[in-house]
Amino acid sequence: MTRRLALTLLLIACLSGAARAEEEEIMGFIVDHTVSHIGHEFYRAFSERLRDTSKLDFNLVVRERPDARWGSLVWVEYEQRLLYRQFLPPNTSELKPTAYAAADLVLEAIAQQKLQRLLQDTHDLERDEL
Repeated sequence: MTRRLALTLLLIACLSGAARAEEEEIMGFIVDHTVSHIGHEFYRAFSERLRDTSKLDFNLVVRERPDARWGSLVWVEYEQRLLYRQFLPPNTSELKPTAYAAADLVLEAIAQQKLQRLLQDTHDLERDEL
């Protein structure tokens, strides 16, 4: 009987640990949803700059829509909100400075959003009710 009780307690502990793990969000991902060579190069330079300049306590998604006439439309999302969007020309020689500038803009926008959350008055309502 004690062995069955021990196994039951172990199972309960594992399940509660799994429930807590679902609630905790893993941070530091920069998801690559680009499809072309230009998009991948932008993603590499963008993520390189972010990893060099911040501790990555957030998740981002880099998306791309290639266009034969205009180049590639690249945008960056943070918490399903658009932070950056720009057309990239087919010429990849100017891509690294553009990606670095985009990373700097995204970091600034994330810092502003985090600051706004801290200063938001949520005494009566929870954040998701606003």
